[in-house]
Amino acid sequence: MNDRVTPQALPAMQAMPDGEAELSLVVRLPWEDVARLGQEAGRLAAQMQRPVTLDEAVSNRLRTMRPSAAHARPAGEQPTAGTAAATTASVASLPRISGTA
Repeated sequence: MNDRVTPQALPAMQAMPDGEAELSLVVRLPWEDVARLGQEAGRLAAQMQRPVTLDEAVSNRLRTMRPSAAHARPAGEQPTAGTAAATTASVASLPRISGTA
């Protein structure tokens, strides 16, 4: 399956009417990360009482993560353990898949 989106077909960033921006990305993920995103989408769908896409699950996860603002720290300041954990990718912060629920 090779459904790559070319830059000419879809702009990389687009302003939305609600004041937000929409970014188009191509991300290569291991299958276990895709499965975790599916679990996140399932939890979100149960919460919202409707089907959701993986895109919605990722967007929700990014919006609900505590921002680390690592770029805004004064020079020389070391991140704390909590801040370092918050800077991990949203997919990596999803719970690992196990045989039990």
